[in-house]
Amino acid sequence: MDLIPNETEVRALLEQTGALRKGHFRHASGTHSDLYLQIPLAMRYYGESKMLSVALSRKLRKDDAVRRAVPNVSVVVPATGGLPVAFGVAEALRASQTYWAEKTDGGALELRQFVTIHPGEKVILVDDILRTGRKLTQLRKLVEAAGATVLALAVLVHQPFENCATFDDLPLFKLLTLDPHYWTAKQCPLCAQGQPAVDVGE
Repeated sequence: MDLIPNETEVRALLEQTGALRKGHFRHASGTHSDLYLQIPLAMRYYGESKMLSVALSRKLRKDDAVRRAVPNVSVVVPATGGLPVAFGVAEALRASQTYWAEKTDGGALELRQFVTIHPGEKVILVDDILRTGRKLTQLRKLVEAAGATVLALAVLVHQPFENCATFDDLPLFKLLTLDPHYWTAKQCPLCAQGQPAVDVGE
């Protein structure tokens, strides 16, 4: 495997660890799909976690702005689910700090108590999966409103849902792009074929 694995190698790793599954899945929203991805199933293994995080960090280092800022950068994640990736990337980059946001009861994102974003701070937004982009969009607004500069966005897997947020003015680094098929229950061909569905989270 190369220093930065190709998409075929990344997909194979996710399948081998059980993080990426093929079949018939019914999500909590009621949507049906033929693929299900749960990154923590891959990140539970030290070797695989290390390889994915380091590969993503090497992609980031190819960006001039990131390379010039390292190690004086912060790695920030929009939810605790992305922390294994964030800590792995931060370690590989030797980033100065890693922190995360959490949802309030009202649904907005905010940082943990006593965590402060400093004006002029250089930030890399990191997550495990980019699906809708809603949380990453909120996090970017939160970071920039405090006067920090977002240098790049990095995710292990880009799995865009319909109407996924775009970050055209921001470098996006990823190891794999997935394009599952999604259907309503009435339109699902797997249901029509009589294949039982497995209930999964989003």
